[in-house]
Amino acid sequence: MKKLSLKIKVTLMFTFFMTLLTCISLGLLFSLSNQEILGSVQAQLEKRVYESMDEVSVQNGRLDIQQDFYDLEDGIYLALYDETGTFLFGRVPYGFQEKAEFADGNMQTVGTGTARWYVFDIKYRPGEFQDVYIRGICSINRAENSVKTVQRLALILLPLLVVFTGTVGYFFTGWTLRPVKRITETVQKIQKDGDLSRRIGLGPGTDEVYVMAETFDKMLVQIEDGFEREKRFTSDVSHELRMPAAVILTQCEEMLEDEKLTKEQKTQLQRIQKKASEMSDMISRLLFLSRADQGRQEIQKERVNLSELTEMAALEMELLADKENIRLEMQIEENLFAEVDESLYIRMVVNLISNAIAYHGGPGYVKIRLQSMENKILGSIEDDGKGISSEDLPHIWERFYRADKARTQDSHSGLGLPMVKWIAEVHQGGIRAESCLGKGSVFTFWLPVEKSGGN
Repeated sequence: MKKLSLKIKVTLMFTFFMTLLTCISLGLLFSLSNQEILGSVQAQLEKRVYESMDEVSVQNGRLDIQQDFYDLEDGIYLALYDETGTFLFGRVPYGFQEKAEFADGNMQTVGTGTARWYVFDIKYRPGEFQDVYIRGICSINRAENSVKTVQRLALILLPLLVVFTGTVGYFFTGWTLRPVKRITETVQKIQKDGDLSRRIGLGPGTDEVYVMAETFDKMLVQIEDGFEREKRFTSDVSHELRMPAAVILTQCEEMLEDEKLTKEQKTQLQRIQKKASEMSDMISRLLFLSRADQGRQEIQKERVNLSELTEMAALEMELLADKENIRLEMQIEENLFAEVDESLYIRMVVNLISNAIAYHGGPGYVKIRLQSMENKILGSIEDDGKGISSEDLPHIWERFYRADKARTQDSHSGLGLPMVKWIAEVHQGGIRAESCLGKGSVFTFWLPVEKSGGN
């Protein structure tokens, strides 16, 4: 049941209870109907017997029986007996062999199984003639068979009723849950494109679903306002910090040119310069992501040779790799062209290689691959370093996230991978990470191919 949709669950529940209610109703109806029919048969039998007295008369000292006495009305047989129980006139049903005692004015039930009868007798004296008994006989089984016929028909129609109820319930449930579907679609679109300006907009309503939708819309307004304030704050703070960082770097460069400084003073200034440079880089990345969030980051795509750009980015990182005793290996397919922003692509590849080197722990290798696959270009940065734990892996794309074992370098702010992810996605591509703690990581990105061929 957990795997079924709410629509199916409600439909099944509705169908079950409607079928149960129908079966209970039919059971009660058939039970009451059976009693009503048998009661009606008894009343008709009694009425017919009393009416038959008018059809029995005496002419010239002999009984005169009218033809109507012999007619079979509503399955009722009439017979005339003398006081000794000798049959005189009338009809008895075929198979009626019961020797029931005459009981004036009493309804009797005789027979068993498939041959059961109602018998009603009255004692009657026609004129100057002796007393006689008029007996009415009616089959109980015949009356019950009519009820059984209706029961069989109901059993045949019940599956059709279940199907009809289920179908109606399915469409009715779908119509009822349509607002819930709209809420779900809105949430999925927000998850897909991150557009918090979307609203469900069901309009006015008083039921629980409409109230939930309105509450959800109000929550989205608050969340959107909160994100906008955060974006403005990040942008404003980054702009304000940019100038002081630039001033610190400039002053450090000028002071380091002073030959009067001692070795210890130069060392301290170089530390300040390094931290100021890291801070300036972090501010630059913050500004980049802030502009990206606000849709103000410019993208200038052009058809470029990704093979050359990737090799160029790898060569830039050779010095850092050698310093960490890490071997760079390149497997780059030649002349792979795509429509990208050249500077953003280089920034993405450099960040990925830089991360692989910085978090490696050396010695070891970093492999840079680039190849074409179907309608996309596939690139990967693989290393045999420390790796990332399964607990930390889902969070590496979050801003400022630094895993205890995988992101311990002071020079890394935790903004590089979020920036890389944005660059890949803004080019209608994507990126994923695979890692095993102690065995290394693989970052794979892909970009669509606009055109192919070389210059």
